[in-house]
Amino acid sequence: MADEMELDLVEISPKADPPVCKIIDYKKFLYDSKKKQKALKAKQTKVVIKEIRFGPNTDEHDFNFKLNHAKKFLQEGAKVKAFVFFKGRTIVFKERGEVLLLKFVDELEEYGLPEAMPKMEGKKMIVNLVPKKK
Repeated sequence: MADEMELDLVEISPKADPPVCKIIDYKKFLYDSKKKQKALKAKQTKVVIKEIRFGPNTDEHDFNFKLNHAKKFLQEGAKVKAFVFFKGRTIVFKERGEVLLLKFVDELEEYGLPEAMPKMEGKKMIVNLVPKKK
């Protein structure tokens, strides 16, 4: 039947009982499937994570400067990873770092939400912020 119609006999599901076959133009089928894959790939969004680094003794001006950057990143739809890096003996000031990150999260409340509370990972105290849906 496929030869009479000048088309191809394509096995769709070989593991089915009985196996499923279709009479189609195989080249057109490949073209359409590639086109669908390309359309799906174009619709995907890549998650961008921007990092903002603080020290435990970060001053008010530096804090505000980095806060403005974080606002811009969240408005663009990127995730923000804010962390306080403890270098050397500054590890003693863990409370200061946590207060700094909580203040940071509080200031960005209208732009993004934290995924979790600040937590220590080695020499860093980290908090991740996700942009709010529009």
